[in-house]
Amino acid sequence: MPSILSADFANLQREIERVPGADALHIDVMDNHFVPNLTLGLPVVEAIRTITDKFLDIHLMIEDPDVWAPAYAEAGAESVTFHLEAAKAPVRLARELRSKGARVGMALKPATPVEPYAELLAEIDMILIMTVEPGFGGQKFLDLTLPKITKARELINGRGGDIWLQVDGGVSAETIERAAGAGADAFVAGSAVFGADDPDSMISSLRSLADKA
Repeated sequence: MPSILSADFANLQREIERVPGADALHIDVMDNHFVPNLTLGLPVVEAIRTITDKFLDIHLMIEDPDVWAPAYAEAGAESVTFHLEAAKAPVRLARELRSKGARVGMALKPATPVEPYAELLAEIDMILIMTVEPGFGGQKFLDLTLPKITKARELINGRGGDIWLQVDGGVSAETIERAAGAGADAFVAGSAVFGADDPDSMISSLRSLADKA
């Protein structure tokens, strides 16, 4: 799914219309506290909801997701992901998001191990493994995250159920096969998509590479 972090913020509707083949739109929300960048927030997400019926995958890189995350579900986002490093009561938050009709994702920075959170799998619908340090697009994929992706896949397979394993950061035609081979089944690509001459064609190419792996 394309990350609009790499899109032209002055023309978001046009950018969204350039990727009709996308399975979803990934929207990064940053507060300049949890990560050293400030992007967009709830009013922009609400505006995006009015112009597209695509699945909205919200990634909250913010302090206090316990306070702010539910509003994104109320705004109509189909999936809301929060960072476990920031959540004070992740189980309560996950259940609140589900009660509002959203899928729940838990995100982990590259250095955060996944094993301590295995018991939370019953409360979530997706694990997001960051494959760069969160905060900025256009970074290089960190291969050191591949063993964690594999471990997350083992935990998911051991539990069963419909839990997605998403990777975000440096995903491109050069790296998506490695991520898929390690066990990921959902992929966020920003600059690789919106930096291409034909973003929608790039999405198809990336999907084919992941399927092959």
